[in-house]
Amino acid sequence: MKFTKMHGCGNDYVYVNCFEESVSSPEQLSRAVSDRNFGIGSDGLVLILPSDTADCRMRMFNPDGSESEMCGNSIRCVAKYVYDKGIIHMPVVTVETLAGIKTIVVHTDENDMARTLTVDMGAPVTEASEVPVIAEASPVTDLSLSAYGREFRFTCVSMGNPHAVTFIGENVSGFEVEKFGKVFECDDHFPHKANIEFAEVVSHNHLKMRVWERGTGETLACGTGTCATVAAACLNGICPRKPVRVELLGGELVIEWKEADGHIYMTGPAEYTFEGEYYGKV
Repeated sequence: MKFTKMHGCGNDYVYVNCFEESVSSPEQLSRAVSDRNFGIGSDGLVLILPSDTADCRMRMFNPDGSESEMCGNSIRCVAKYVYDKGIIHMPVVTVETLAGIKTIVVHTDENDMARTLTVDMGAPVTEASEVPVIAEASPVTDLSLSAYGREFRFTCVSMGNPHAVTFIGENVSGFEVEKFGKVFECDDHFPHKANIEFAEVVSHNHLKMRVWERGTGETLACGTGTCATVAAACLNGICPRKPVRVELLGGELVIEWKEADGHIYMTGPAEYTFEGEYYGKV
């Protein structure tokens, strides 16, 4: 099986061009290729497939084999791949996901290669039952959860997948993300589990964030999580609905929740790491 390794802000996946390749068991394949000792090493597997309703379709699988609805960093890489490889060489690319069809604007370099991409991530979902999160009030902007004797206040948002964002009053770089993240991911308030974001407010248009992704663990970046964090910041009056720079462990993304259409737009890079052939069972 031919594959391409790509990353968006360090959030790295194995990409398979299913216009040409065939994968019979993506759940099993994701577990195998994601292993950083015995596989290729990644945050998961992404299949790039034909679509009846968009330019192409993506399926994203976590290292534990579970399938996620959407991945903001992956979808930028998918759009770069189909643009650069000439599959869909258009300035605007549409991608079918389990969270709906997403539209991506391609920004090219002097060699007509996709350099950065802007994704219309759609409107954030704040209705508790749709996130989903079990809570008495909706939207959920003050969900109190505790672990190891410490209380956190969460704002819950779906960007096609469930997120719970908490703003911590400390430097996030030294925060114990794994300790608390794996507890909150599986909290009973989240019927489908949740991605957990820990954010630090630097200024009204500058945030720092680390993420514990369900089914994966801590990653260097999370596109949907970054969008959810900015949405949560706006809902809590921390940030205005203007472009916000978000620092992640693997790089930076610029997020804007536009007043005009209520959609969130994410701009960031997508890069190749290497290409190769995988000889395991697919």
